[in-house]
Amino acid sequence: MNEDMMTEQERTLTAPEAGQEGRGRGVFQVHTLGCQMNVHDSERIAGVLKRQGYVPATEEQELDHDVDLIVMNTCAVRENAAERMYGTIGLWAQMKRERPNLQIAVGGCMAQLDRERIAEKAPWVDAVFGTKNIEDLPALLDQARRKGRAQVRVKESLDQFPSQLPAVRGSRISSWVAISVGCNNTCTFCIVPTTRGKERDRRPGDVLAEVRRCVDEGAKEVTLLGQNVNSYGYGVGDRYAFSKLLRACGEVEGLERVRFTSPHPAAFTDDVIEAMAQTPNVMHQLHFPLQSGSDRILRAMRRSYRSAKFLDILARIREAMPDAQISTDIIVGFPGETEEDFQRTLDIVEQARFSSAFTFIYSPRPGTPAAAMEQVPREVSQERFERLVALQERITAQELKKFEGRDVEVMVTGTTGRKDEQTHRVTGRECTGVLVHVGVPEGMPAPQVGDFVTATVTHAGKHNLIADPDPAKGQTYAIRH
Repeated sequence: MNEDMMTEQERTLTAPEAGQEGRGRGVFQVHTLGCQMNVHDSERIAGVLKRQGYVPATEEQELDHDVDLIVMNTCAVRENAAERMYGTIGLWAQMKRERPNLQIAVGGCMAQLDRERIAEKAPWVDAVFGTKNIEDLPALLDQARRKGRAQVRVKESLDQFPSQLPAVRGSRISSWVAISVGCNNTCTFCIVPTTRGKERDRRPGDVLAEVRRCVDEGAKEVTLLGQNVNSYGYGVGDRYAFSKLLRACGEVEGLERVRFTSPHPAAFTDDVIEAMAQTPNVMHQLHFPLQSGSDRILRAMRRSYRSAKFLDILARIREAMPDAQISTDIIVGFPGETEEDFQRTLDIVEQARFSSAFTFIYSPRPGTPAAAMEQVPREVSQERFERLVALQERITAQELKKFEGRDVEVMVTGTTGRKDEQTHRVTGRECTGVLVHVGVPEGMPAPQVGDFVTATVTHAGKHNLIADPDPAKGQTYAIRH
């Protein structure tokens, strides 16, 4: 799961409702680094704090630094996330000098991994908590006030699913719903099993109950989350559990769209493909991590598939869903990668025609087997990275170009994009996940967040679509509430 898949709006927690007054036990903001699972955990952090009487900051309060508590929810997957964490909490030290009563807390994957170092390197931090004890944060903050020093509590075992905690949802129309936590794979580059633990699945009934609650509260779309969603149920011997869950989501009245992330290619079976193709509200959008096109490197990564199997599954997906938009993750410069290995990755990318690829230069994570392997020189990795990005940019542009002249249905998620005020456009995603900016024709009603707009695509950008339809020319513009 990748943070680059989300817009800034999709990553931001909702401000408090209009009319809410007072500071309660303190005004707080949550700063999130990392993937969708982290964003969802931040919703739970906010929910726990709000239940204890804290008040979420408004956008204006955040901009003015008029807060009493800042929580950073960290990521440990890539080196730059760790650097961003230490850099940001370093800046917060000045805020604390100016406001001695300000409290700072650090949680998430990096806190789970690096707990003592955080407290030692950043003594102005009041509380450090892990991925498995979000519910302890208010008590840690109270103890820090009484004792005048950092409180560190990181549990190694999970007592309750974070989904059992209250949440402040980042969107009223799109909800994250975790179906599992942790990971049972042993990829040599990945720190997730260390920070999140072994995979544990929620009961299907609990997942569906949360989905229905989200819909009852106004959600029109849910995204099912897990480190490997399609291995859901394997622990109890039900290899069809995930496809059954997708079909069950199709029966939830009022649920317009279902997405999920991220599946593992080795466990992407035909029953899941059929469930996606046959369940009307399951979107034909798929994040399908390749990591490398070289079988030798895949073996060194301990990825339990090879390039031929990956392409075969991809072909079956496209046969069942020709309109599917499929994104991927690719690591460049994995230890031992040769030019021949990298060329194989380029060949697979050219053949696979991904809608987008989230590409990373390998960064060693302490404690993983790959960190002890012979590393590829940084300048070699950088040059390969640039070649891969250029190739994928060309493919992405070519694939987006195919949308021009077509009608797409967009669920409006925002009306205040970076240029929307000047262009009179609204923003949302069409059914396969592509970001679309829709212009409102003169004299026509403007849609609101949560509405569905069917519009003709008039231009394909580098990473999104523009729909500025002109009904006088026979182009489509229609709103569905």
